[in-house]
Amino acid sequence: MTLKSLVLRNFRSYASSKFSLNEGIVSIVGKNATGKTNLIEAIYLLGRGKSFRAEKDTQMIQLGKEVGRVQGEVYDTKLEVVLVDPSLQNLGKRSKKFLVNGVSKRGVDFVGNLAVVLFAPTDLEIMSGSPGTRRRFLDETLQQVDREYRLALMEYTKALKQRNALLERVQETGVRNAKLFEYWDDLLIKQGEVIAEKREAFCAFLNNSEKSVFDFAVTYDKSVISRKRLEEYKSAEEGAGVTLVGPHRDDIILRMFNRGTGVACELRFFGSRGQQRLSVLQLKLLELLYVEKALHDAPVLLLDDIFSELDASHIKLVLETLPHKQIILTTTHKEFLKGPMIKNAQVIEIS
Repeated sequence: MTLKSLVLRNFRSYASSKFSLNEGIVSIVGKNATGKTNLIEAIYLLGRGKSFRAEKDTQMIQLGKEVGRVQGEVYDTKLEVVLVDPSLQNLGKRSKKFLVNGVSKRGVDFVGNLAVVLFAPTDLEIMSGSPGTRRRFLDETLQQVDREYRLALMEYTKALKQRNALLERVQETGVRNAKLFEYWDDLLIKQGEVIAEKREAFCAFLNNSEKSVFDFAVTYDKSVISRKRLEEYKSAEEGAGVTLVGPHRDDIILRMFNRGTGVACELRFFGSRGQQRLSVLQLKLLELLYVEKALHDAPVLLLDDIFSELDASHIKLVLETLPHKQIILTTTHKEFLKGPMIKNAQVIEIS
């Protein structure tokens, strides 16, 4: 899979820019705060339908502008994401529009046209951050290769919001509408089972795959959702005002084998900074492999400022992962671009 072109209009620091991108390695070179990560974010937006760092879509629109656009071409398919400030355009809550070859699409159908895998310094939070960060890793990997998962997650999220609203009403009034709860419970259980099944299969893939960088085992810490469990937590949920069981409470636990003690230790608490860094790199390489096998096509690999986190040997390992496809990386210095692998790399200098 190759992204052939990228057009930005009123996106972050770019008023109007166009880039032609080659196969193989594309190096984006520039000093800090020149917009290198903005380019990576734009490509990620075309692939995943959202940003990996913006809390709100409107944050990606250039300051003072009403509309921002990101366009790209993959094979013969033209992709476009239009970002709109709803407060200025009178479009209600709508702040994003997706188009494929000029035809408007739902986000669930837009994702998957461009597969991307991102490795950035912030990915270390997968290891050290909250369970939500690790759930996001599962969701973002599965969503871009599995439409059924995307639909299940979308329906589950909507149902969860409605059920939590009902629980808040119970807190306020002391009255529980059993029929309404039954409807949303059924939906949560149905979609939750789909989500859990696919997350479990992905974790099995991680465990069964060869790990050349760092060896670990993954445990899927599943929060089972069923009528029985919802009944067990009924009083606690009414007291908390939120749903306490289900995939939105899942986590994954990564463990390494400690040769000194002979036991498996949780990397989050007992791994060194270096071990955690390598385990995240290994996760990303496995994500890359999973996406390629699922789509029968190699995704675009996005490497944002990895020279600040990895040593030369591991950078070489990453670059050799997709020698005949597309790797787009950012760096602050041309001097970092060494070795035969990147001798013929396309270089885009950002000033």
